[in-house]
Amino acid sequence: MTSQPLKSTHSVEIKELIRFSERRIKIKKGDYLFQEGMTAEGLYIILSGKVQISKITPDGRELSLRICGENEICGELTLFTYSPQYLLTAKVIEDGEAAVILKDQLEKELFKDSTLALEFMKWMSDHFRKTQTKFRDLVLHGKKGALFSTLIRMTNSYGVETKKGILIDLPLTNQELGNFCGTSRESVNRILNELKHDGIISMKKGKITIHDLQFLKDEIGCENCPAIYCSIE
Repeated sequence: MTSQPLKSTHSVEIKELIRFSERRIKIKKGDYLFQEGMTAEGLYIILSGKVQISKITPDGRELSLRICGENEICGELTLFTYSPQYLLTAKVIEDGEAAVILKDQLEKELFKDSTLALEFMKWMSDHFRKTQTKFRDLVLHGKKGALFSTLIRMTNSYGVETKKGILIDLPLTNQELGNFCGTSRESVNRILNELKHDGIISMKKGKITIHDLQFLKDEIGCENCPAIYCSIE
């Protein structure tokens, strides 16, 4: 049985936003929609493919915050700011297509349509709450707990139930996992090997299957937050 897509607690009307788009672009793996510090002119709605949103720390490390998939928006933090710059970096990790909405145009539409503005604010509130819970896990639970939390979030976003457990249907390198946890590839290797040795997970072709999800939850004192907040999206 495959997992069902997560539904936001508040839904921005994506079709309504796409009406305001200036153009559509093809996005290719390895390209950047924008990078931290660039002048911000627009937002992007991901129509297909996947985009990783990350922050570069002062010491040069990359901290991955979320993955945007179909019908997700990125670049939203630039709205209603003077001389806006992108605060994060958006890197394409799976080929697809995106719609581009000019920042100035969207701001005008949000001023004109109070219903759309309210829904957009609620949508942004959801994303802020997701980010807060992610940082809470990173701060409170250390390297191992941060990885456990990341794996739990990935089962909520990309988990597929199989006879052997929950397959995280998203291939990631150990370095990419480390970026989500704020830790090194070497630490991720060590912790994953411990989990494999104990039968908690298994790995095949770059994908992880979780055999004992409850173990991961117990180790970090999981509060069983709604899946919409405990996700990687």
